[in-house]
Amino acid sequence: MLPYCGVAPVPGQLWFRWNLDPWLIASLAAVTWGQIRTLANGERAVAAAGWAIAALAFVSPICPLSVALFSARITQHMVLMLVAAPLIGRFLPRGRWEHSIWWSAAAFTAAIWAWHMPVPYEATFRSTPIYWSMHLTLFGSAIWLWRDLLNHRTDETLTVISAGLFACVQMGLLGAVLTFSAHPWFVWYATTTRAWGLSQLQDQQLGGVIMWVPSGVIFLAAASRSFLLMHKWLEQPAMR
Repeated sequence: MLPYCGVAPVPGQLWFRWNLDPWLIASLAAVTWGQIRTLANGERAVAAAGWAIAALAFVSPICPLSVALFSARITQHMVLMLVAAPLIGRFLPRGRWEHSIWWSAAAFTAAIWAWHMPVPYEATFRSTPIYWSMHLTLFGSAIWLWRDLLNHRTDETLTVISAGLFACVQMGLLGAVLTFSAHPWFVWYATTTRAWGLSQLQDQQLGGVIMWVPSGVIFLAAASRSFLLMHKWLEQPAMR
């Protein structure tokens, strides 16, 4: 069976390789409408932007490029988990008696580590159901985590910052391990990276950096936001 995104492209083919899977497009349209129909106009625009970015991650040529380059697959994952997921999760409210944020941080961490191990990772190229299992659990756990990071009570701030830091460190640690590994992890890319001017190890190291650096910046921004909101809340009695 061919990978879901098709055979690995070479540079001259890439911009002709859009994924126009009608089931994918219909599913994305349905879940987008399911969320935004209940939101106010400003919120609707932000959430719709999140789903549009997620759609580009699956529909654009980054999908077939991820078959040729590990760094492209990691870019796809970071777009989903660090850009689209926060925009979507921001407007998914938490219930009053919601679970601890540590559950979503643990699910996010487990998904990141499990799916980027060699055996399950390479299985996604040989099975479409496994491919979608990877992306649904990675993207779903990221939405869950960002919902909790961006929609919390003020008295949860320190717990939220700690859980976000835990998730950030785990993602960064995996990125560092991939970056500094002395050998390639994924046999799949043994014959696909040269056409793009990279050795297999260089491609893996680039993917590790893409996972490592942006995650630290974005999680730090989320922690700073939570801290500033708590600071403003603490200043309110003095202002009155």
